[in-house]
Amino acid sequence: MFFKPPPFLKYFYLFIIIVFSINLSYANNVLFSKEDTKEWVGKSAPRFQLQDQYGKWHTLEQYTGKWLVLYFYPKDNSPGCTEEANQFKELYPEFLKNNAIVLGVSLDSLASHEKFSNKLGLPFPILADHQNKLTSALGIVRNLGITKFAKRETFLIDPQGNIVYHYQSVNTETHAKQVLADVIAHQHSRH
Repeated sequence: MFFKPPPFLKYFYLFIIIVFSINLSYANNVLFSKEDTKEWVGKSAPRFQLQDQYGKWHTLEQYTGKWLVLYFYPKDNSPGCTEEANQFKELYPEFLKNNAIVLGVSLDSLASHEKFSNKLGLPFPILADHQNKLTSALGIVRNLGITKFAKRETFLIDPQGNIVYHYQSVNTETHAKQVLADVIAHQHSRH
């Protein structure tokens, strides 16, 4: 007879994988220079067609004329991802007042996104990139054995579809405020 591990053990292993992935992402950012990463600022954002937590399709083109915050995160319901989502939720009315839309993106399923969104009461879409198309196009997929995660990075896209900021280092507690301040500052610099 084989030993059957208790059910909580799979969550413990998942936690270890997530922590390792985040630490690996940090080490990758520290060890490799910017020349080794894909430079996006000043370039057109890649086109996408992804579903949100309720099955609604979203494309880059439908947000033409608005600022678009595409924030990528590793895993629904993890502590850092929950903190970051709550920060964007708190400031979402301010983003809307400044002609900006927030879209969260991870590799999780639609069902996982729906549970996560409902649990937190998120007012913005979170997109399921479960085929890794957008994350691969932007070069931010983290492979960890057979498991893949999106790196915690954000892209700020202007109303014409060009990337004006690429945030490669994200503090989940202050990131939403930083992005909002950059949207406001960029709008004023254009007037």
